[in-house]
Amino acid sequence: MKHRKYKYLIIGAGLSGLTAGYQLSKSGEEDYLILEARDRIGGRILTDNQIDMGATWFQGHHTVLASLLLELGISSFGQYRKGQSVLVYSTMAPAHHFESDQSSEPAKRISGGSAALINRLVRYSNGKVLLNAPVDQITKNENAIEIKTSDGLISADYVMIAFPPRLASLMVFDPPLPSALTQVMSSTHTWMSNAIKIGLTFEHPFWRENGLSGMVIGQTGPVVELYDHTDHEEQTFSLMGFINEALRKESFSNRQERILNFLAAQLGPEVRSYTSYQEKDWSQDPHTADANLDSIYMSPQYGNPIFDEAYWGSRLFLSGAETALVHGGYMDGAVRSGIQTVERMLKASTANPQSI
Repeated sequence: MKHRKYKYLIIGAGLSGLTAGYQLSKSGEEDYLILEARDRIGGRILTDNQIDMGATWFQGHHTVLASLLLELGISSFGQYRKGQSVLVYSTMAPAHHFESDQSSEPAKRISGGSAALINRLVRYSNGKVLLNAPVDQITKNENAIEIKTSDGLISADYVMIAFPPRLASLMVFDPPLPSALTQVMSSTHTWMSNAIKIGLTFEHPFWRENGLSGMVIGQTGPVVELYDHTDHEEQTFSLMGFINEALRKESFSNRQERILNFLAAQLGPEVRSYTSYQEKDWSQDPHTADANLDSIYMSPQYGNPIFDEAYWGSRLFLSGAETALVHGGYMDGAVRSGIQTVERMLKASTANPQSI
């Protein structure tokens, strides 16, 4: 069996894990590897056909993410919101039309899609990402922390778990982690795990031409939220949003027909002239959701202080959107967590220069 040894090992090539790799490289540390269970990088950032089927927006107060984008030379642009938006609040009353306050700061999107950030970050970890490498067990022995993968045995002095705590709690830790930590890990809701997103592309933005913003808020009906998702160059015209979870059990064709009927009633019959239609049910992604799926009706609480501690003698760390003390559940939180966890790892490495 192949056996490789690294100083640092990051488990998870999502935004937090790749940010951590970037920070290590910036610090002059090149003795690291990033493991990823999926066959792609990005985690819950997924840009498909110019449509963000995962993480999409950030706000003005997400300053760490904004600084990282600036540092990497990636631009952003405001969410389109001109024209009439639609609120469907009752099946017994007509939809309400309203206009957004154009003087307020809009949410921002990343030019080229959120995956543009992922693709730029991974350049700094060139050759240091191993795909199709799920981890089921982590063992700490006298010499190192060891992880068995299909590609062989990998050991490291310091390990960062950079994927959802709830999924991480399903792994075997030897020796076991503190019960208080495992309880928090298993009870922490995984952001996006219950979301179903849709994306439709068109030859032209008929909604804009008809004086509509493309925004639909459905308090009742098959579509919960919908937004204009035209790219920053205004060459790919699309709508993107979230589907009511109640449609999860329906067949694809029935679900699609209900969605199209609803959107045609709110935006116009032109919605049926789409050039592509796609869905992403994150509950069906085994690297995002587990079997015990929770429906969330209020924003979950993230950033438990227990995640900010190091374990196994300051050798094991947790990072990710759910662990962030500030802006947990957002891309900004994932970036903050990646940066701060690397700082803690480097500090621990300085304090403990010898291998385990």
